[in-house]
Amino acid sequence: MTNSCLSCHYCRESLFGERILRDDNPYCLQCYHRLFVNICEDCKQAIAWDGKDLEYKDHHWHEACFKCATCACSLSEKPFAVKDELLMCTECYSNKYSSKCYTCKKTIMPGARKMKFKGNSWHESCFTCLCCQQPIGTKPFIPKDKENYCVSCFEREHDSQCQSCKKAITSGGVTYRNQPWHEECFLCASCKKQLAGQQFTSRDEVPHCLDCFSSLYCKKCEACSKPITGLGGAKYISFENRQWHSECFTCRRCNISLVGQGFLTHKDNILCPACGRDEV
Repeated sequence: MTNSCLSCHYCRESLFGERILRDDNPYCLQCYHRLFVNICEDCKQAIAWDGKDLEYKDHHWHEACFKCATCACSLSEKPFAVKDELLMCTECYSNKYSSKCYTCKKTIMPGARKMKFKGNSWHESCFTCLCCQQPIGTKPFIPKDKENYCVSCFEREHDSQCQSCKKAITSGGVTYRNQPWHEECFLCASCKKQLAGQQFTSRDEVPHCLDCFSSLYCKKCEACSKPITGLGGAKYISFENRQWHSECFTCRRCNISLVGQGFLTHKDNILCPACGRDEV
């Protein structure tokens, strides 16, 4: 054995007593302690070479000093968290700093998945649709009255249903006789033309476009044979179960307007008094 093996690698003093090897080099206890032992973060005392040294992020503790700053329980065999350089057990950390679930009111433990919305937090399993109780997760949802709904449940519970197709109306729509319709579903009962944004009328509460309504239900003018709708306050003349547009109620021979004037009839013709006398 060489002399170097019998002397301290640092102070070169002879090693006839107890010694410690580090990186295959021998050290006396005094040099080893001065050079290599760590200082405990809690008590600020050296951690003896033969003591248990607990390390976290380049900091060291005696096993007895590695404890929760709040409840003082040992953390040597427990999960822990660090806040402002203080060690805390997960229970104390959660009670002091972790969010509480809006639904179950229990602590959301560090590292657990959680959902956040408008300042509130939920366990992932607690963030559910009010109706179907299924977790919403990352799917789209709709909040209403401090509750959350998946889209399909919200549409079923809260949106109006079209009187025609019975599906939810999520935007826009038409109201007719206090009933909701999709714009594309609100159609003329006869020709199926879309009525949203168009003039229309109805018979027996059934909507029709003006053309279909006139063709189906309006009387025809004796002069021009076109329908007399009476819509928009339009005036017409009625005589012996026959009707005329006001502008069509003229003398058959001279075409003078007879609205508000006296007239004569000859066979099926309407005549002014002068033309009527000539016919006679």
